[in-house]
Amino acid sequence: MGVIPIKPPREVIRAFSRIGYEVVRQKGSHIRLKHSADPRRRPLSIPDHAIVKPGLLAKAIKQAGLTVEQFIELLKQ
Repeated sequence: MGVIPIKPPREVIRAFSRIGYEVVRQKGSHIRLKHSADPRRRPLSIPDHAIVKPGLLAKAIKQAGLTVEQFIELLKQ
């Protein structure tokens, strides 16, 4: 398992959007993402803070059905 990167929320959202997630709403400091093509995929909630902490990002990566390595590759694209 790779090391979970510490990234700002906009980069995290951009990475998830590369596999089909899109922003559906924002309430307060949380941005809600839903998968556009596959409604069976779990929705994600990303906090709009300075950074997304590793524990929360790990949970979102797992909910999206990705490995840390796959997520890191999405960040590089």
